[in-house]
Amino acid sequence: MTTDERSPRFGLGVPNGGDFADPLRLADLAREAEQAGWDGIFIWDHVIRREPWTPMVDPWISLSAMAIATNRILLGPMVTPLPRRRVSNVARQTATLDVLSGGRLRLGVGLGAPPEEFTRFGEDADPKVRARKLDESIDALELLWTGEPVSYRGEHVVADGVQFTPRPVNGRVPIWGAGTWPGGAPFRRAARLDGIWPYAPAGMHLDVRAFTACLHQVNMHRTELGRSNEPFDACFVDRSTGPDDRRVLEHIDSLVSGGMTWWIESLDEPSVSFERHRARVAAGPPLPR
Repeated sequence: MTTDERSPRFGLGVPNGGDFADPLRLADLAREAEQAGWDGIFIWDHVIRREPWTPMVDPWISLSAMAIATNRILLGPMVTPLPRRRVSNVARQTATLDVLSGGRLRLGVGLGAPPEEFTRFGEDADPKVRARKLDESIDALELLWTGEPVSYRGEHVVADGVQFTPRPVNGRVPIWGAGTWPGGAPFRRAARLDGIWPYAPAGMHLDVRAFTACLHQVNMHRTELGRSNEPFDACFVDRSTGPDDRRVLEHIDSLVSGGMTWWIESLDEPSVSFERHRARVAAGPPLPR
């Protein structure tokens, strides 16, 4: 792969549970990732996964610790389910974390999963309801980040004559939309945002061909919106055995040609010890050096 303007960035996708359920451990991991040459570290936003229950930490407090421990690496929740979050809290958390990190925050958003994260706390898990909440929350966030007085009234989200400061460092926080491929609405939504985080249905794998088809659909929507010339990030989640993983290195060019801007190294493998994950991070991203 040539190191031209199409060269992707390399990030880490980190659970907020299990062996990673320690904000100090996550802060150390973020520092080590930055030293090893990774460009981003992104943490899940779950409150539960499935029984038997495992330890979990709050992503926002953990991200604050990670921000303080680093200077360059981008970070953020991937992804936060806005339908189960109050937009007033998210607006404050994102602006505060962005200021704390010096403008390094990226906000991943989606409907949320599994449904039990809603139903076990008495909340509506209907996908259509969550989709409306998600769209309204995005609209309200964009308004609240302006620092101007905001009056917004949706079906589920309300901001009645309020003004939020401080603003994010660069005026707003880039938003990446997540969604299961194949699909429609999540990718139409992502086309009006700053990036896409596609993933395969449970138990399946998103291959290069599916990823390319996904980006083709998103780009069609972006063209319709007149946004095809604006910067846009596209994340591909996979694993590699190390910086010299031949399988990965052979198809990175294909992924970049298909629109990938971020390779996300997944650390979601409970059978692998934390120390092995840590060693993989310390070895650096899968890029010839």
